[in-house]
Amino acid sequence: MAQGAGVNDWADAEQHVERAHDAYDAGRWDEAESELRRALSLNPYQPEWHFNLGLTLEAAGRTAEAAQSFSKAFQLREEDGQPDLQAALLAGVNLVRAGRPTEGLEWLERAEHVEPGSSDVAAQRVLALADLGRHEDAEDAFYLALEHNSENAELYAAMAESLMSRRLHDKAVWCLREAARIDPTLPRVQARLAEAYAATGRLERARQLYLRELRQDPGDVDTLLDLGDLLVEMRRLEEASEKFRRVLEIEPDHPDAHFALGELAERRGQPEEAMAEYAVVLRLDGAASSARRRLAALLIDRGREEDLIRVKDLLRREAREQRLLAELVQTEDASDLGRLLLQAGLAVEAAVVFRDVLKRRPGDHTAHHHLAVALFESGDVSGGLEQARQALVFQPRFVPAMYNIAVAHMRQREWTRAAYWVKRASRIEPDDHALRRLRLRLRLHAMAWAGRVVVRLGVHTARRVWGATAGRPIRTR
Repeated sequence: MAQGAGVNDWADAEQHVERAHDAYDAGRWDEAESELRRALSLNPYQPEWHFNLGLTLEAAGRTAEAAQSFSKAFQLREEDGQPDLQAALLAGVNLVRAGRPTEGLEWLERAEHVEPGSSDVAAQRVLALADLGRHEDAEDAFYLALEHNSENAELYAAMAESLMSRRLHDKAVWCLREAARIDPTLPRVQARLAEAYAATGRLERARQLYLRELRQDPGDVDTLLDLGDLLVEMRRLEEASEKFRRVLEIEPDHPDAHFALGELAERRGQPEEAMAEYAVVLRLDGAASSARRRLAALLIDRGREEDLIRVKDLLRREAREQRLLAELVQTEDASDLGRLLLQAGLAVEAAVVFRDVLKRRPGDHTAHHHLAVALFESGDVSGGLEQARQALVFQPRFVPAMYNIAVAHMRQREWTRAAYWVKRASRIEPDDHALRRLRLRLRLHAMAWAGRVVVRLGVHTARRVWGATAGRPIRTR
């Protein structure tokens, strides 16, 4: 009876696998995954099914999960005494893609043990080492692999990635040309060569290579986006727009294409259209920081009172997310957010952001300056003065900091100190209109003070006269 049940389970599992194959071929990744998992729940010891699940998850972009399935397939094969090169290789590749290059490298070394001297494994090892910043090791692996096979296109393409990350674009061009010579059909080799040419300033040559890539694969979304970006750099905005819209014809919900169209609308002076595109990006990807900041900036520029609540909501959410992802956020992005928070009147939140910036870049005089502004607007005058002086430590001729110090002293009615800072700033920028206004205020205060002194002297003199005359007892005869 138990044996009959086992046979039935096996038959059911095979049916699930067949349905998974059909779904995979049709590009229905979720359905293929579901069928494979049902098959594995009935028989978890089939390495081919784990391998197929890995392929399905890889196609769906779930690289970390794909690596798990490939590693399971490898382990089952290894237990049978038949270690699978492809399973180990794909486990390593997907771990590198998932941002875990150290673990990926370990799996690639396993693959190397299965087939020493494999050029395919060597190419992926070069990519993993480059991802880890171990570029000298990547070069060693590259030249060692060339001794086994000097005609492997992927090996040259992998070395080019290491070179491009170090901005050695001319050498990268040579490697990519070799890759294209060996295998002209290598996916995106012309596009990568175009990117390398663009980095060296040869924009027209880059454009031609992108077009060549698109002739081989007209629906390549990444190449269309890259060509669109290049056309923007070449100021061929209408052509760039056409490429981005072509992406949306292929993938209507592609956030990068919508974002690019938003940037183009900004360049054309069409803020309403730009805001609409950025709103679409946020609907598609709620974590799209750049779109959130751009939308908030445009709403601030529009200057409508009813937009203020939305602006504050956008920027507060951005500040929360940047705090959670502090190690991943670029310093310039954080600085942009801080400035937007200041513009929106969120001084307390801006101060938090600029303190984070200064932890990573303590000598940034502009960050000290903006933190000073945030503290002044939050009512912390002494803290603002301290940060403004710190800005001058790192940039002694930074006039905006001197201006703010002068204003702070004026608000505290410390007129002599304010005058010192205005005079010092005016030596650097004598024609600055804001400084002229401060000088005028100081003169008016000085005149008013002088007037009060005159009045006080007059009153004092009158009292002395009164005391000397009217204040005396009257003599009688």
